[in-house]
Amino acid sequence: MNNLCADIGWKSLIKHGEQLCGDHIEIIDMGDNSTVVVLADGLGSGVKASILSTLTSKIIATMTSEGIALEECVRTIAATLPICKVREVAYSTFTIIRLIHNEEAEIICYDNPDVIMYRDGKYMDIPMTNMNIDGKLIHKSRIKLQENDIFIAMSDGCIHAGVGMTLNFGWERKEIAEFMETLTEVGFTAKTLSTVLTDQCLKLYGGEPGDDTTACTVRIRRRQPVNLMIGPPSDRNDCEKMVSLFLSKEGKRIVCGGTTSSIVADYLKKPIIPCLNYFDSEIPPTASIEGIDLVTEGVITINRVNEYAKDYLSSNDSYKQWSYKQDGAALIARMLFEEATDINFYVGRAINPAHQNPDLPINFNIKMQLVNELSESLKKMGKKIKVSYF
Repeated sequence: MNNLCADIGWKSLIKHGEQLCGDHIEIIDMGDNSTVVVLADGLGSGVKASILSTLTSKIIATMTSEGIALEECVRTIAATLPICKVREVAYSTFTIIRLIHNEEAEIICYDNPDVIMYRDGKYMDIPMTNMNIDGKLIHKSRIKLQENDIFIAMSDGCIHAGVGMTLNFGWERKEIAEFMETLTEVGFTAKTLSTVLTDQCLKLYGGEPGDDTTACTVRIRRRQPVNLMIGPPSDRNDCEKMVSLFLSKEGKRIVCGGTTSSIVADYLKKPIIPCLNYFDSEIPPTASIEGIDLVTEGVITINRVNEYAKDYLSSNDSYKQWSYKQDGAALIARMLFEEATDINFYVGRAINPAHQNPDLPINFNIKMQLVNELSESLKKMGKKIKVSYF
């Protein structure tokens, strides 16, 4: 078993004038480091396309979860979905990326643009074999995975971007591959790479997408644990136990909260050195403790990180803020969203009397809820989460 994992992120643009996206992404965790990613593109746009793409991805997801071979899944979908008599194209096209123990990738593509692959920061041709299933042409390939391999699946809204507007014939797949190649070695997350691609498509569409447009990126990376401790334990006699467990774990360490920082500093017998710079007027400044990677204020900072996490899972607009700012919330966001694959939370249940003030702008009586919401958002990002309470 290797130490690789998959970072998977996607973003969609809805066709101008529609309320529902006709593309659908389904991600299935099969356990044992095996994952199936399905990108389905329903014919047309709006409600009908949304239903068709959702149906396609759900059928594949259900069959795959039952252990049915991908070829049989494809045969069922290809046979189930009819061909439009007018346009002579399938009612729903799809791309499947199946990761097997994070050692191999199996790719199956039906009428979607072929998957783009990068290895060592360079575009790489994927050897494809053609399969004819019930008269439908399927492209299939199987690849041994390496660290830093990147796969980009997309709907045809990407290659249609700019047709008749900024570009005569749209944004060709080769041009997309060249555009994204410069970004593959920077270390961007899969979500960020997908966002960059769809944002560029939006520009080519003049801000009004002429088709549903989806990019889904799979990035193979090495596991990176991060540990976050927030709040003192409900029983002060458990302070030493909580800190020793926190420090014994592999990976980077984040400490949130003034009292929590004091407990850690006392255990390490190191001083807390405050930072006097306010990088964000709404976020308290950070501090430093020798042996700890990041020391921040508690609930206000985590509340902002929670907001960033929710946005990350939707429009990802706040990336422009947390990707470069130096306040505590932005620093935590980068560590959790971009660096971490496995996150261990150490949460103290002690109640801080200062957090019970109803006049404060945030309801501080919900520290546990904030941690739970953040944990759920991180799980949706594909992170492995463990929460320990004290």
